[in-house]
Amino acid sequence: MTTTELQAGEQLEAIRQGVRELCKQFPDQYWREIDEQRAYPEDFVNALTKAGYLAALIPQQYGGAGLGVLEGAAILEEINRSGGNAAPCHAQMYIMGTLLRHGSEEQKQRYLPKIATGELRLQAFGVTEPNSGSDTTHLQTTAVRKGDRYLVNGQKVFISRVLQSDLLLLLARTTPVEQVKRRTDGLSVFLVDLRAARGHGLEVQPIRTMINHATNQLFFDDLEVPAENLIGEEGSGFKYILDGMNAERVLVASEAIGDGRWFVERAVKYSNSRVVFDRPIGQNQGVQFPIARAHMQVEAAELMRTRAAQLFDAGQPCGPEANMAKFLASEASWAAANACLDCHGGYGFTAEYDVERKFRETRLLITAPINNNLVLAYVGQHVLGMPRSY
Repeated sequence: MTTTELQAGEQLEAIRQGVRELCKQFPDQYWREIDEQRAYPEDFVNALTKAGYLAALIPQQYGGAGLGVLEGAAILEEINRSGGNAAPCHAQMYIMGTLLRHGSEEQKQRYLPKIATGELRLQAFGVTEPNSGSDTTHLQTTAVRKGDRYLVNGQKVFISRVLQSDLLLLLARTTPVEQVKRRTDGLSVFLVDLRAARGHGLEVQPIRTMINHATNQLFFDDLEVPAENLIGEEGSGFKYILDGMNAERVLVASEAIGDGRWFVERAVKYSNSRVVFDRPIGQNQGVQFPIARAHMQVEAAELMRTRAAQLFDAGQPCGPEANMAKFLASEASWAAANACLDCHGGYGFTAEYDVERKFRETRLLITAPINNNLVLAYVGQHVLGMPRSY
């Protein structure tokens, strides 16, 4: 190992240790109460922001730490491994990437420093729609230029953290699909000021889900968005959104890895201490083997996650690795969740053990931000060269 690699490893471990110490201030009881109240973990998010962790990927010139996705991945992994849930704030870490890579210098100077300090929250991402789902190119929300502004009309669904954000990154169609050569053309990205938009062309309707995820439906009715809030070139938004998805995949994979390790650690602890028929239940292969198998799956997923993060940070293509990391990590975490629930028996279903909460939370990662079936389709077509399946 070179001196540089050693220093990088020490820095990564220091970040992990710092996050662990912060998370000790927010034990299981905190997250249990937040879940019961369907509340937003304001105190936790504020503590992360104050410590600079949510600004990890923002360059130092804009007030951030200037770290890579590998370091960001470690932060989110440790949050979930501690028993917490990074989902309420993880988007603050990666959504700004579209602004950073494709925004004007004036836009970056205006927004990024305030996002870094937490004065502004950019953690809402408006893409998914009721009638298009994962088929982003057929979204129906439109943005029509009228002088120095755009009028936005349409609907979005499963858009999280809108009520806890100041800004929304919005993808809308600026050129009708029948007027473009490729269906990926004609989509544009906007930065919407939610403080001005709510009640003035934007209606937000919360959706109750099986997890506490602050999810909403959005209705746009002639919402006015200043033309200066267009990010990059009009019509190139789909490319901009794709550009940030690899980072998202890696970071979400990291949360799944953190969950998986939490489940394995809790399962081992419980199965070693729980005695039935005069022996620890962990001595029984029916309990022990699923936990061991899940542990191996999590460890393997971590290797793919790290590979994807290293490629991303090096500026190298990493689509296959990022997608496979998300798939493998979410599947591994789900296997660990089931092993943990099984070994706890009836206690696994009680709130006080926290298994049922984490069980619900980690299940989302198989479905979002991209369904694992679409990852399989991506690998089949783009990695293995098989015919397109959809």
